[in-house]
Amino acid sequence: MKKLLLFCCLLMAETVYAQNGQSADAPAVRQACLNYIDAFYRVDTTLAYASVHPSLQKRGFYFDPKTGVYSRQLEMPFPALVRLAKIWNRDGKEANNQSPREVQIFEIADKTATAKVTAAWGIDYLHLVKEADRWMIVNVLWQSPPKSLNHPKL
Repeated sequence: MKKLLLFCCLLMAETVYAQNGQSADAPAVRQACLNYIDAFYRVDTTLAYASVHPSLQKRGFYFDPKTGVYSRQLEMPFPALVRLAKIWNRDGKEANNQSPREVQIFEIADKTATAKVTAAWGIDYLHLVKEADRWMIVNVLWQSPPKSLNHPKL
């Protein structure tokens, strides 16, 4: 009975540990998220190919400070993401060493994970899948920096 109780406690602890982004896969999930940010910051599409799945579905909302209105839902498949990563920070004016580069992992399961990244362009909620022992981003939902933060750029 004591062994069964100990086993159940260990199993519950491992589940909580994994759900808080502390699984053995956490470094790989975090790296995929950082690659996503750095593909734009560093204008390096190899990072996008390394961490974003070709079937990517990216949707989001841009806030226009001139009009004070969010855009309609914008969509970006993988080829468009690669094209944007090639030029977004080419002149170094969009992001620099002080730009936000934060990753918060919400949950990691066997084949799926969820995370949030905060970058110069705003916030992105990511869904990742594990294929052939590699974590890849398949879904992104993003928006410009929330108005409640009162920052022109995070």
